[in-house]
Amino acid sequence: MLVVAAILGGLLYVRQASPTVTGGLALDSPLTLPALKLTDDRGQTTTLADSDGRLRLVFYGFVRCPDVCPPTLASLKNSYDTLTPEQRRQMQVQFITVDPAFDTPAVMRAYLDRFDPAFTGLTGPAATIDEAARTMFVTNVPPQPIMTMDHSAHTAPSAGSGADNAAAVGAGADEAARIHGDQVSVVDAQGRFVRVYSNGEVIGGELQRDLPGLIRTYGGAG
Repeated sequence: MLVVAAILGGLLYVRQASPTVTGGLALDSPLTLPALKLTDDRGQTTTLADSDGRLRLVFYGFVRCPDVCPPTLASLKNSYDTLTPEQRRQMQVQFITVDPAFDTPAVMRAYLDRFDPAFTGLTGPAATIDEAARTMFVTNVPPQPIMTMDHSAHTAPSAGSGADNAAAVGAGADEAARIHGDQVSVVDAQGRFVRVYSNGEVIGGELQRDLPGLIRTYGGAG
């Protein structure tokens, strides 16, 4: 996580794109996203670069996320609700899963409906998701096996094969939690990654405050 933070610190700097956009970090030069092939929550083929002519707020997460994702999506829902109907037509909130093995289009659609039916989701092959996350400086570390010891096994040692001995000392594997970036990225109407807000800025209201300015600055054909 510290390495990723250092990379972000080297690539991004604070910039006021307009008098009403004062939060987040802006890229020195907008990054055109690659046309990585993904699948949306309706089962339709799309790409990471396709912004559909609208501003996008992109959040990487996963349906079974126990802590970070629900409050972040709830905060994005609250921010979305503050916009006028016209402003909502000019932007979309997009959830990209980092757990594509579980998060099928149907699973994502049902999950996002709990927050707002207007929110959209993307999934795809794990390698493509990993590449998309790297492109947008998002951490994505799958759960890793961690060895545990069952100390009760020491009460009954045996002298069998190597495999038997391993079982006798109680070696087992549990899964650590998935680690993923919790930032929200701003992608303009041309499919360029232009700005990023930390999770604290999303929960704390800075993104909500900036949303009208972001739409004016990065939305539409401007």
